[in-house]
Amino acid sequence: MNAIANSTKIRARAPLRIGLAGGGTDLSPYCDLFGGAVLNVTIDRYAFATCTPRNDGRIVFDADDIAMSEDWLPGQEGSAQLKLHQAVYSRMIREFGGGRPIPLTLRSTVDAPAGSGLGSSSALVVALVDVMRELLDAPLGVYDVARLAYEIERIDLQLSGGRQDQYAAAFGGMNFIEFLPGDRVVVNPLRAHRSVICELESSIVTCFSGTSRESAAIIDQQQSAMSDTNAPAFEAMHQLKRDAIEMKQAFVSGAIERMAEILHSSWQAKKSTAQAISNPRIEQLLEVGLANGALAGKVSGAGGGGFMFFLVHPENRFRLITALNNADGRAGTVKFTENGSETWQFR
Repeated sequence: MNAIANSTKIRARAPLRIGLAGGGTDLSPYCDLFGGAVLNVTIDRYAFATCTPRNDGRIVFDADDIAMSEDWLPGQEGSAQLKLHQAVYSRMIREFGGGRPIPLTLRSTVDAPAGSGLGSSSALVVALVDVMRELLDAPLGVYDVARLAYEIERIDLQLSGGRQDQYAAAFGGMNFIEFLPGDRVVVNPLRAHRSVICELESSIVTCFSGTSRESAAIIDQQQSAMSDTNAPAFEAMHQLKRDAIEMKQAFVSGAIERMAEILHSSWQAKKSTAQAISNPRIEQLLEVGLANGALAGKVSGAGGGGFMFFLVHPENRFRLITALNNADGRAGTVKFTENGSETWQFR
């Protein structure tokens, strides 16, 4: 807790991610019954958090990217608009700070809006947990940070969602993540020849559909559709899990066109798990993409809006980006990142 005494700023950043396959199988009740599997990769967009101790007794939360701020004294009730900040602060102080409020400013920004489909909200929670972990010198490893971030979102705040985003943000890199019965999680970092990494990175084009979406409603539809193990949604989830396993094998072997085939199959299966996953705007952009060199495409995250991504041969990437931008999308490239959440101190 030296940072408290000398007013050193503590910073953290946690990467956002693209879900390549298996998204949805990390939801309950599916993963509790059958075990889920996802393949995702973190990208060069981040959630940032900065913690600065204060000497005036106040607790301040700032989210600069959404122009929101809260300022209160210990013992007062905050407005709870910044509920992620409040929940992380309260949980960390309770468990690792002896229950004694610490005056500070907790400030954040995220490189993508909530509802982007890039796991931005969960990456923010991971960054907030990690910056508080550093402040309090809490004995948390990377699995612990991911698990605590999951509990804060899904249990403390009762926000609908799965499990993959917290682990992707905490670990970073290309990971095949298994969500096993008994609430066990196993993160398997994938290694491939550098040429395979470069080819895949150069083959991905992202495109913002123009609107963010509220993922909770879609996730609630998916979970409701799994009312019994004979429901059609379960078969779609089984297919998504098989696709994640096959996508992992295709990636390791460098079979980009096979990855595109699996991506297309997964998108068809995903659409059958909830009606709101696709819409005319998404289908329009997919049609534009496929007509301009894309091998396959899908929505990243729960669906309904946010970011989409496409696989394309690198020589056709410029053509694809140009066509998507001409269709009023916001298309571009990404770079993969290897590191998960990081913290550092700065005066």
